[in-house]
Amino acid sequence: MTPEKLSALLSILNPPVIQMIIDNRRVNSIEAARLFYNSDLYAMLEKEESKLWHLSPLTLYELFEEELATGSINYPEEA
Repeated sequence: MTPEKLSALLSILNPPVIQMIIDNRRVNSIEAARLFYNSDLYAMLEKEESKLWHLSPLTLYELFEEELATGSINYPEEA
């Protein structure tokens, strides 16, 4: 996958994840985006070879919450 295609895919995946952060953590959009974009999960999501881009927004949100709660991420087998 080209960097351009990955960027386009992330532009589709990110908004629903950020909305779930807003809804469940009751933070504003700026804080939600800051939390997500500064996470280890997002750093891995930006790497095409991680294949995390194929996960659903809900799964990505759950991994994000796991990272915040435990400080680590238990990536799914298929990732």
